[in-house]
Amino acid sequence: MYHIKNQNYGKSIFRNYLKNQGQRQSSSSRGLQQIQRSFLETISGALSKELLIHAEDVQVLHGFSSTETAQQYLLSNLFNEDVVTALKPYLNSKPDIKIYSVA
Repeated sequence: MYHIKNQNYGKSIFRNYLKNQGQRQSSSSRGLQQIQRSFLETISGALSKELLIHAEDVQVLHGFSSTETAQQYLLSNLFNEDVVTALKPYLNSKPDIKIYSVA
């Protein structure tokens, strides 16, 4: 596991599960790291971003101030244009995205 940032997740967690091949894992991880700064600086309610790397997949955990701000991120240009476009060549299947409320 490669740990990028350790912060409070807030009230909502947006989880993006990306299944990829081993040789693609490194490239997809670098792409996600490059987008991290833009995410934390431009997305309203964004609190943290964690990158979990495994031999078979990459998971990205985003911390938000609320479930609503996590849902708004799904509609943002950063997610739909930058993230989806940057990662598309590295994925074996459609990402599995879930938003969780923190109890």
